[in-house]
Amino acid sequence: MAARRPYVRPMDGWWKRNPFFMRYMAREATAVFVYLYGLLLVSGLVTLANGEAAFNAWLAWLRQPPMIVFQLVCLAVFAYHTWSWFVIMPKTMPPLMVAGKRLSPSAITFTGVGIAILSSLALLVLALVST
Repeated sequence: MAARRPYVRPMDGWWKRNPFFMRYMAREATAVFVYLYGLLLVSGLVTLANGEAAFNAWLAWLRQPPMIVFQLVCLAVFAYHTWSWFVIMPKTMPPLMVAGKRLSPSAITFTGVGIAILSSLALLVLALVST
C-alpha cells in the first residue's frame, strides 16, 4: 500500500481572505508605531536627564521635516488604533445595563470615543494654560 501524504493547508495570505482578519492585522500592525513612538518618548526622557542642552538638541531633532512626517503618520495610526479598540470594547466587556436595558454596542463605542476626546482636549487646555 502506498504511503499517503498528509494534507497541509496553505497559510500564505490567510488574513487577506477575510475583511475581519484584514482589520485585525491592520490593528496589530499599528502596535509597531505605538512601540516606536514610545521609544521616541523614552529617548526624550533620557536626553532630559542628560541636561538642558541635550534636551534642546532632541527637540530640534523632532522639528526636522522627516520627524514631523513620522509624528503625523503616528497620529493617523494612533487614531485608527484607538478607534479600532473602542469598536471591540463592547465585545470584550460584560453587558452594561442602564435603566434595566442593555446598552447598545454603538453607544458604548461612541461614549468611549467621546470620553477620550474630552479628556484629550482637557489635557491640551491644561498644557496650554500651564505654559
